[in-house]
Amino acid sequence: MPLPILIADDDPGIRVAVADYLEMHGYAVMTAQNGEEALSSMQTYRPYLLVSDIKMPRKDGYTLVKELRQLPQFRLLPVVFLTECDTTDKRIQGYQVGCDVYLPKPFEMDELKAVIHNLLERSQIIQSEWRLSQEPSPTQTASQQQAAAQISIQAETKRLGLTPREGEVLDLVTTGLSNKEIAQHLHLSERTIEKHVSKLLDKTETRNRVGLVRFALVHHLIS
Repeated sequence: MPLPILIADDDPGIRVAVADYLEMHGYAVMTAQNGEEALSSMQTYRPYLLVSDIKMPRKDGYTLVKELRQLPQFRLLPVVFLTECDTTDKRIQGYQVGCDVYLPKPFEMDELKAVIHNLLERSQIIQSEWRLSQEPSPTQTASQQQAAAQISIQAETKRLGLTPREGEVLDLVTTGLSNKEIAQHLHLSERTIEKHVSKLLDKTETRNRVGLVRFALVHHLIS
């Protein structure tokens, strides 16, 4: 599944260009036009990496990253600064607040992609090692773990305003099944599934199945 990334920049041209390029290379991209919007999106969608400008209205990049680092869930978040501030003292300030890589504008898209790939790969290794250290005791069966995960998904589905049936349909959409195949799986008519998918698109404010999959991913609704 594509890993979600947040792009925060007040320049719409850069937001669109970077988002299009990264989506073309398999990432799920969200955007924010200022620091406050970026902080809100981070807390809502929990992306795996942040690419941020420094000079932004309402909350600059330094303040954004400093506040994120104060939240336990974002202490290890990979952060890339894209900015025109290329003096040594500005770079030092960026590293002091918690950025991982500092790319001055103008930058090469290929270099940005390589940086993101390496940061995400390192982050995944760290998270894997942490999960291994937190492995459940042998007394906790696989079925118990699966049941706990399903309860968590059901709770999140309810919080997002989706019905249990819509949650089932969304889960099957993420597996790549067609409406006809979903209908057969749930023993419903294809027309009923079409209605559920239409409601899902409306409730999630997405336009297609790719958008639904991305929504399910960022909200941890994949079973």
